[in-house]
Amino acid sequence: MKRETFSKVVLCCSLLTLVLLAVPAAAQPPRGRGMFGDWQIKVPFGERQMDVILSFTRDAEGNWGGQWIGWAMNELKDVKFEDGNLSFVHTARFGDNEFTSTFKGKIEEGKLTGVLSRDRGDVDVTGQRAPRTPRAVGNWEMKFTIGDRDVTTNLIISANEDRQLAAEWKSQWGEHEITDLAYERRNLSFKRKSKFQDREFESTFEGTFEGDTLVGTIKSEMGDVEAKGTRVGGAAIGTWNLAVTAEWGTVKQRFRVNPDMTGTYGTIPVKKVELKDDQLSFGMVVPFRDQQFEMNFAGKIQDGKLTGEMTTSRGTQKITGTKVVRPMRRRPNM
Repeated sequence: MKRETFSKVVLCCSLLTLVLLAVPAAAQPPRGRGMFGDWQIKVPFGERQMDVILSFTRDAEGNWGGQWIGWAMNELKDVKFEDGNLSFVHTARFGDNEFTSTFKGKIEEGKLTGVLSRDRGDVDVTGQRAPRTPRAVGNWEMKFTIGDRDVTTNLIISANEDRQLAAEWKSQWGEHEITDLAYERRNLSFKRKSKFQDREFESTFEGTFEGDTLVGTIKSEMGDVEAKGTRVGGAAIGTWNLAVTAEWGTVKQRFRVNPDMTGTYGTIPVKKVELKDDQLSFGMVVPFRDQQFEMNFAGKIQDGKLTGEMTTSRGTQKITGTKVVRPMRRRPNM
């Protein structure tokens, strides 16, 4: 290529870069991050307040959808969000009766406020964005080979209320301390100090998360070692849409398992979800007025399906569920 031609190509590329950088952010398709996700709200119900979760999603075409999650899960209709203004229609069934309400409000700085209008009058609604557990959190079973020996350890990553991460390296060999933990855009790195009897040495790790796997390299004075981690409980972690069947009929409900194996059943916190092989179980305490009721689930996961029974003091409920797979958003043609 001649020098003059090459110079023209470089100039054109530079001008194109400047044009792209000059495009204002408002000209790009809105991502809707201001509303996406779960919102914990309080709705006046007689003399009490009812806890509800509003969950908002977008489909592959970018259209808004949502669920009202309380004693059951109902799909929201006509969900609209523009310039911080939110509106939707909620319809609930109680036996043969159907009740419809409309909501109009705003989302500002992580807060949701508005008015829910229904036949019995208007009520004020307030709420806030539900905290999300960072994807790196969890128990990662790490496997690697040193010489001719296969090694299995556990990397346990936790997060505090401010979403700051900490980690432990649990092994049957030696004592370990992790420092300088960093996580950004699926990339994880840290330093590790290890002590074996009277010997001490340092190593570093750099890896990348891909779904329920963590692939990376352990580097030390002894050389580089490739390591692969698998998330413990990965088959359970995620969002499940449930069908709950009892003597009074069938309702929809949502069950969410967090990366740290805590969860929520509807709006009820679950302290610990157990998964052994394909057997899943959990228990929870449900407050009702001045009393508390225990509920215990036992079932199995197979091919992305959940089946089992919920046992309570009032009887047994049959539960079937399907794990939610979020659609990929379509990107505009460039």
